[in-house]
Amino acid sequence: MKISRLKLKHQIFLIVLFTVIIFTFMEAYFYFSFYNLTQTRAANYGNKIIEQTRQKIDSVFNDIKISTNTAVDNRKIQEFTTADNDYTRDIDIGNYVIDLMEYMRSFNSYVSGIVINDNQGRKVYSVDSITGDIFFLNQYNAFIAKYKNDSEALKEGTFTDLLKDGKSGNKYFFYVTPIIESIGGVHFSQRTGFCSVMVNIGKLQELIENTELTPHSALYVLNSSNEVIASNQAGFRGVLFEDILSADRNSLTSGVKTEINGEKVIVQEKGLEQADGWSIVSIIPVHELTEDMNPIKHNSIIAGVGIILSLFILGYFFLNNLTRPVMGLVADMRKIGKREGFRVKVRSTNEVGVLAYDINRMIDKMENMSSHVISTQARLYESELSKKQAEFSALQSQINPHFLYNTLNCISGIGLEYGSKEIAQITSCMSKIFRYSVKEDALVRISEEMECIKAYLNIISIRYENKFAMEVRIDEKLMNLQTPKMILQPIVENAVYHGLERVDAEGELKVSGHFDANGDICFAVTDSGRGMDEDKLRHLREKLNTEHSDRGTGKSIGLPNINNRIKLLFGESYGVVDIVSRLGCGTTIIVKIPALEK
Repeated sequence: MKISRLKLKHQIFLIVLFTVIIFTFMEAYFYFSFYNLTQTRAANYGNKIIEQTRQKIDSVFNDIKISTNTAVDNRKIQEFTTADNDYTRDIDIGNYVIDLMEYMRSFNSYVSGIVINDNQGRKVYSVDSITGDIFFLNQYNAFIAKYKNDSEALKEGTFTDLLKDGKSGNKYFFYVTPIIESIGGVHFSQRTGFCSVMVNIGKLQELIENTELTPHSALYVLNSSNEVIASNQAGFRGVLFEDILSADRNSLTSGVKTEINGEKVIVQEKGLEQADGWSIVSIIPVHELTEDMNPIKHNSIIAGVGIILSLFILGYFFLNNLTRPVMGLVADMRKIGKREGFRVKVRSTNEVGVLAYDINRMIDKMENMSSHVISTQARLYESELSKKQAEFSALQSQINPHFLYNTLNCISGIGLEYGSKEIAQITSCMSKIFRYSVKEDALVRISEEMECIKAYLNIISIRYENKFAMEVRIDEKLMNLQTPKMILQPIVENAVYHGLERVDAEGELKVSGHFDANGDICFAVTDSGRGMDEDKLRHLREKLNTEHSDRGTGKSIGLPNINNRIKLLFGESYGVVDIVSRLGCGTTIIVKIPALEK
């Protein structure tokens, strides 16, 4: 199924749903990436702290080595181990050796005691009062014997395993190094004794405890036998980590994630450079590595959930405020044409509302256009019908026009022959009027229309013996322009018969024509006759405004007929535009047509 075939609201819903899914995956990806990043950062931080601790312990062991090697290379100490005279050894040399050892012990707080033994078992020592007794116990002699009798172990100095005092429960370890005679005596380059330095475990324990890791992390210093020399977790001192240290020691260098007592931890081991086989082991709970980042993670989760909810809310709001108006618009569009005068309901003020408003405006324009087209077609039909009726009337009235022309000319000739000029003039004018009226052209020159009017006025002058004053005043610029045929002669005829003929006094008739301000042609027919009262004038004006008022009556010379003819030809702006009349004062009729050139 193509998405384009789905409804708009379904497409928008799919877009919102797809956006939520993508954002959810991105949120999960960034969350786990951030989680791993913070864990790596915390692990690196822990590794840095462990490395600093290792460097401190190496520095302590290195100081012990340097000071011990300096002591065993001392000439007096070598003479002490090779002297045969007890007095010389004890009096001359012994006091110096003791002072030197006292200085070494006071200078290095990590040294609790120093003992120098020769091959005959004689010894000199400098010890503190707390731990010094261990040097005089058989347990110490047995413990240290395995190192001084091990030629391989005493080729160089070495750090021992733990010595546990059975009585006090205290634990000790030592740095044991051989004394090689180098002063050029009998025993040159031979081992003449050994030096045993007791390392202060308490100070080493303080160093470990002062290392700042996570609150529940554990840090251990292990010797070559995996015994705990020092730890910040007192309950685990002396415990072997067989289950942890059984793993690949190389992998422990980079850190291994495992479980201890059901808790996920990272175990890391770093070897000491100054003590072979010795190492520092750290055990850090995984959750504590990123504990300081938990607020950020929680806030990111809350923000992600909030954004997802916001997307759903915005999606619903979007669907509700866009698709509903659109669906309503579609439903209303289906009703257009089925219900007359129906309009689209404007449901909002946004673009959809503007579209609905524009559709309504378009419908209005279409209806107005349709009405205008229908009206235009009706006018064209009526114009054609009027033309056909006029032609039919002309056919009815044309009973052999040439015979009538010849007859009127014959009467005119008889009148002249018998000396009756009036008969000759009347018949001549009637011939002109009749010839003009049956002319087939719908539009004629204004000069022709004026000639017809003048011919008619000649007949009226003869008939009424010049009772009326008549004047035709037309702008010369109008004469060659066009006008519909016979639009003024009927008006002039009405002015005579309905206006001037009904008054006893002399009257006046005036026909004028000029351009108005818009460039159209205005004709005015004015008489000083009887005039009309208000009711009759109003009735005549209403009759002009009634379309086709003379249709089918056969009377084609009335004002409504002239008005309709002009409007059908030129539009609603033209025709009989005004009638001015007062009872006893006369009437003026104004006709307007466009200026048309032939």
